[in-house]
Amino acid sequence: MKFIYRSVIVASLCATTIFTASNAQKVLMETDKGNIQIELDPENAPITCENFMRYVDQKKYDGAIFYRVVRLDNQPDNKVKIEVIQGGVKDDTTKNLPPIFHETTKITGLKHLKGTLSMARTAPGTADSEFFICVTDQQELDFGGKRNADGQGFAAFGKVISGMETVNKIQSGQTGSSEAAQTLKEPVKIIRMERIK
Repeated sequence: MKFIYRSVIVASLCATTIFTASNAQKVLMETDKGNIQIELDPENAPITCENFMRYVDQKKYDGAIFYRVVRLDNQPDNKVKIEVIQGGVKDDTTKNLPPIFHETTKITGLKHLKGTLSMARTAPGTADSEFFICVTDQQELDFGGKRNADGQGFAAFGKVISGMETVNKIQSGQTGSSEAAQTLKEPVKIIRMERIK
C-alpha cells in the first residue's frame, strides 16, 4: 500500500509558497459524506498537479474511495504520529496512470499543514493515484521529516479551501481492529471530481 524528479529545481527552495488566485486550479470533490473543495498549486508543483488533474479530467476518481484514516489512536507501532485521510482508486489498478517524479517539499516550498493535499507513495517516484489530506499540521511529512525512513517526505500540491468538516467526518469513521486499524469499515465513496472556476 502506498502511504502516505523534476528536472529543474526552483530557485527558492526554502521559501514557503503562498497560493494566489493567478496560479491556482480548483476542484470540487463530491463524496457521500459531503463536498470538499480543493485548490491546487501548479506553479510550484507542476508535475504532481498535472498528474492529479489527468485523473480528474479522465474521470478516474469518479467512484474512487477514501479507505484509510490515520489517527493518534490507531498507529501504535509508529513513533512519529500523523493524522490524515487517504483515498484513491485503490485496488482498481486499471485506472492507474504511470507513476510520477517525486516533487519534494524542498523543491516546491510547500508545507504539510492542516488541509494540505499530498500524494501517497512507497519509494520516491512511485506515486500514481493515491492521495491524502492532512487533518492537522504534519511537519514530519515534509522533506527531512521522520515519518518515512528515506527522509524525502511526501509531495504536497494543494489544499482544502472548503469542506474540512467533511474531512473531519471521514477521519472519525469506524475502523477495523489489529492490522485493519486504519481501514474504514465503510469506505467513503468519491462520487465525482470536477474542475471548477
